[in-house]
Amino acid sequence: MLLHIIVLLSLFSSVFATNSAHNNFIQCLVNNSEPSNPIIESIFTQNSPSFPSILQAYIRNLRFNTSTTPKPFLIITPLYVSHIKASIICGQKHNFQMKIRSGGHDYEGVSYVAEVPFFMLDMFNLRSIEVDIENETAWIQSGATLGEVYYRIAEKSEIHGFPAGVCPTVGVGGHVSGGGYGNLMRKYGTSIDNVIDAQIIDAKGRLLDREEMGEDLFWAIKGGGGANFGVVLSYKIKLVHVPKIVTVFEVQRTLEQNATNIVYNWQHVAPTTSNDLFIRLILDVVKDAKNGMKTIRASFIALYLGDSKSLVSLMNESFPQLGLMESDCIETSWLKSVLFWDNINIDTPVEILLERQPQLLRYLKRKSDYVKEPISIMGFEGIWKKMIELEKGVMFFNPYGGKMAEISSNETPLPHRAGNLWKIQYQANWNEAGEEVTFYHINVTRELYKYMTPFVSKNPRQAYLNYKDLDLGINQHGFFSSHSQGSVYGIQYFKDNFHRLVQIKSKVDPGNFFRNEQSIPVLGYVDRVRMVIENKSFISIIFCLLVNWIWKRTHGGVKKKIVFFG
Repeated sequence: MLLHIIVLLSLFSSVFATNSAHNNFIQCLVNNSEPSNPIIESIFTQNSPSFPSILQAYIRNLRFNTSTTPKPFLIITPLYVSHIKASIICGQKHNFQMKIRSGGHDYEGVSYVAEVPFFMLDMFNLRSIEVDIENETAWIQSGATLGEVYYRIAEKSEIHGFPAGVCPTVGVGGHVSGGGYGNLMRKYGTSIDNVIDAQIIDAKGRLLDREEMGEDLFWAIKGGGGANFGVVLSYKIKLVHVPKIVTVFEVQRTLEQNATNIVYNWQHVAPTTSNDLFIRLILDVVKDAKNGMKTIRASFIALYLGDSKSLVSLMNESFPQLGLMESDCIETSWLKSVLFWDNINIDTPVEILLERQPQLLRYLKRKSDYVKEPISIMGFEGIWKKMIELEKGVMFFNPYGGKMAEISSNETPLPHRAGNLWKIQYQANWNEAGEEVTFYHINVTRELYKYMTPFVSKNPRQAYLNYKDLDLGINQHGFFSSHSQGSVYGIQYFKDNFHRLVQIKSKVDPGNFFRNEQSIPVLGYVDRVRMVIENKSFISIIFCLLVNWIWKRTHGGVKKKIVFFG
């Protein structure tokens, strides 16, 4: 108890000197936490010695780890549900924005950066994983990493896995709530297609499971971004079957090695082949080993749920242009295939999956697209020319089809299902600091993205939520047009599912506490009036004003500041 008092006095003395509002906020946190589980030791102000290391521990994009990057005035690292409840209650009471971070892989730093005063809820302590092999399920907390999840599943069974991403240091919370795809998606769908329950702390500070939250909210947090609706504490996932032996390969071809023809055929094979086979294609610019001229390198990276002999037979039948041989293949366990896909030596002990830090940190920018129609040979040749001109642009092609084509576009908020041949991720990675070099690399991705316009989805041009891209729009959450601002990026991420997400958001978080630069907006006063005015009905306008007045009164009116975050 004496230690808690000393820590509290230390926090107050450091905060009071700079900002009494922050001081009041800390007092609120203390008053709203349970005495048996005090929150004091989970609070870190900017004057705390541990603040810099905690903040930087899960920054995965060096663009947002500079001296000028806006920083939270306080970090909370919850150990108990009561800590999360107190954070939500006090954040609303004192009108501070809360950012929620699980693994820090948000490409735009949205989980730990803001332009307004904010505090951060860092979930890394809440990372328990409870695997139930008998029922083929597991409860996984948001602060766990995918590598930890895979390792704990394999600890119990070598024939079970989970369809999620190929980067083991990604946090569960953001990955799963945003869709969560990986190299098992053609066989089993995405992560959210295999979620059967969840726990969330809502805007009222209530801990709710699937039954208590209701099917609408449960639907929303399976692909609609969990941080839009509350703090997702954990997901209950359905485990899937994997064989004891899987096969992986990586084969590279340049233009001089007939890459154009091979890539042209890949687009017809990868989305239609056996659901047991996932072949990612990576395109980048390299120098030819013989003449030193710039050329395109196509890297084909695969996971096959079976042995190498059957894989080579399948490839010879469906994709002979690649010329795959058994010597190109590696037979291994599903768990070790995770190492291969993360460019870790496959002979490395699998305990490396428990390490929470990536092998490499870089400055980066990402964008995304979806391709619905095959690209012609001439089209690819034009793409090669543009890539060589830009030199630094990289594209990842991830094939769809299989199970993804069997799931309805409104089964979850993630709408990108049947009709998509593959998803594109545009990448720019660099190691040098500075505004000029940053602008250069970001502009490369934008130029390549612009060039690809004729080849990708239209009306809307679709995007993937977990490849966060602030180029698509930023919501200021002001008095005017939060909904219209949100719909710009929302329609691209969610298509028609966006409208249902807005309705759910407006119901469960009418004060728009859980907000960020690209969050789901609520329907505020101005938006409701604007929508009926567009319908040119005077009666509708009067009715809307009346309904809105009643709605505001039943939700606490001005006290909840609904209109300010409309």
